[in-house]
Amino acid sequence: MIGQSGYGSSTPEENSSNTTMARRYSRKKGKAGSNIPTRSGKPSWSSLSDKEVSLLVTKLAKEGNNAAQIGMILRDSYGIPNVKAVTGKSISGVLDANKLTPEVPDDLLALIKKALLIQKHLETNKQDQPGKRGYELTQSKIRRLTKYYKKTGKLPQDWTYDPEKIKLLIG
Repeated sequence: MIGQSGYGSSTPEENSSNTTMARRYSRKKGKAGSNIPTRSGKPSWSSLSDKEVSLLVTKLAKEGNNAAQIGMILRDSYGIPNVKAVTGKSISGVLDANKLTPEVPDDLLALIKKALLIQKHLETNKQDQPGKRGYELTQSKIRRLTKYYKKTGKLPQDWTYDPEKIKLLIG
């Protein structure tokens, strides 16, 4: 019988926050979760020093790549799986030390581009209600992220998000 909570048994032992989540239909515990990499130091196959890796990161940033693209290029072309293990700094830390960080952070820029694509879609498909909801949710994420970046100092306090102005700049 279903307990008062509507999620199965209502005994306090099973509903406490100390237990791990179980699978819904298999009655087993799940084993999902990320694993920490086993190595913490520089890989043995990498022949590049930390200064060379820093120079590579700055060179790739000057070519117009963002931090995620730089990480993939270093992994695929140079065999560097983790910049932080080699240099002691993350890619964004290296970019920040060399004053190469973008004006608008990458994740915020990706959300803005996504909002522009949804807005363009909604201009031609005016009755797309799930699309409208997706647009509202994306706008909400943008507002929350800008609030966070203003609080942490990554964006200036006078920076505002206006979809029409952004459309002219990016679109």
